[in-house]
Amino acid sequence: MIDTSTAPIKTNPRHLTPDGLAAAIFLAFLSTAGLFYVNLGGSFLSAFVDGLGLSRESAGYITSSNKYGAAFGAFIAVLLVKHMNWRKTAYFVLPTLILTDVISFQIADETFLIAIRFFHGSIGGFLVGLGLSVIARMQSPEKGYGMLLAVQYTFGSVGIFTVPKLVGLFGHAAAFGALITFSLITLAMVPFIPDYPPREKAPARPDGKKSSVMLVPLLLTLAAIFLFQTANMGVADYAFELGKDSGYTMSELSNLLAVANLISVSGALLVYSVGTRYGRLLPLMVGVGLAATFTLAFHFSEIPAVYFIANTVTGMTWAFCMSYFLGLIAAFDGHGQMAALGGVISKMGLASGPLIGAMVVGEGNFTLIINLAAGALVLCALFALSPALRLDRANT
Repeated sequence: MIDTSTAPIKTNPRHLTPDGLAAAIFLAFLSTAGLFYVNLGGSFLSAFVDGLGLSRESAGYITSSNKYGAAFGAFIAVLLVKHMNWRKTAYFVLPTLILTDVISFQIADETFLIAIRFFHGSIGGFLVGLGLSVIARMQSPEKGYGMLLAVQYTFGSVGIFTVPKLVGLFGHAAAFGALITFSLITLAMVPFIPDYPPREKAPARPDGKKSSVMLVPLLLTLAAIFLFQTANMGVADYAFELGKDSGYTMSELSNLLAVANLISVSGALLVYSVGTRYGRLLPLMVGVGLAATFTLAFHFSEIPAVYFIANTVTGMTWAFCMSYFLGLIAAFDGHGQMAALGGVISKMGLASGPLIGAMVVGEGNFTLIINLAAGALVLCALFALSPALRLDRANT
C-alpha cells in the first residue's frame, strides 16, 4: 500500500496549516509562477504575432524555446531538490525570473528572444520543479495538484481575457507585465508556506517490496504525460490562430477563450474534492478519452458553439487528468524527486506541442495539428492503463 504518512506539524505561527486550503493555494502559486506564460494560452504566442509582427512560425519557435528551457530547468531540480532548502531557493529564483521578464520585453529580435526565453524557461522550470516536489510531500498530493491546476486556469482565464486587449494598447510588453505581476504576488506568499520536510518513511512499491520506484510503471506514466502535454499544448498554443482562420475577431476570441478557460477550473476542483475515492484508472481513462474526442471537434471550429465547447472540455480534462498523472508519480516517492521528474517530462511535452505545430502549420494547416493531437491522446491512454491499474490494485 502506498505510504500516506501524516503531514508535518505546523511549528511556525505565521505558517499556514500544512494541508489546508490556503496552503494548497499558496503552493499552487509557487508551482505556477515559473510557467505562467503557458497558462496565458495562445494569447502569449499571439502577442509576438500581433505585438511584434512576427510570423506564426517564428512565434511558435519562441514559445517552444521557453518551454524547452523549462524542461531543462526542471531536470536540474530533479537532481538538486533533495539537497536544497526550497524556501531560500525560491527567494533567489523569483527575483531572477522577474528580471529576465523585464529584459525580455525590451527585445524585438527573434533570435535574441529565443535565447532569452530559453534562459527564462530554465529558471522558471527549476522553480516549478521545486514547487511540484513540495506538493508531493503533502498528505494528499492529488488535492494539491488539483488546486495547482485550479489556480492556473483561474488566473490564466484572467490573462487570456485581458492580455490580447492590453497588447493592442501597449504592445507585446503587456504579456510580460502579466508574468511579472504574478511573480511578485508569489514572492509575497513564500514566507507563509509551511516547511513541508520530506516524509521520513519511504513509500512501498505497489508489489509490496521495500525498495525504490518500479521502473516500468514510472516510464509508462512519464510517456503518457509527455504525449498528453504535447497533444494539448500543440492545439492550445494555436487556439487563437485557429480562431482567426475560422472568422473570429481577437476581441471575440479573448472573451470566448477566457470564459472557456474559467469553466475549465471545474476539472481541477473536481480532483480536489474527489481525490482518489474512485482510484486513478477510471478518472484517467474517462478524462483522456473525452480529451481525444473533443480535440477532434476542433475540426468544426467555424461553428462558434463547437469551438467554445471544444476549448472548454479539453481544458477541463487537461486540468483533471494532469492532477492524477502527477499524483500517480508522487505516490512512489516521499522526497518529491519523481514529481519533479514528472515536471521535466511535462515541460518537454509542453514545448514539443508548439514545436511540432510550428513545423506543420504553414499558412494554416490546423487539420494536421488536430489529428496528430488526437492520435497522441489515444496513445497516452494506452501507456497510462497499466501503471494506474497496478497502483489501484495495490491500494485495494
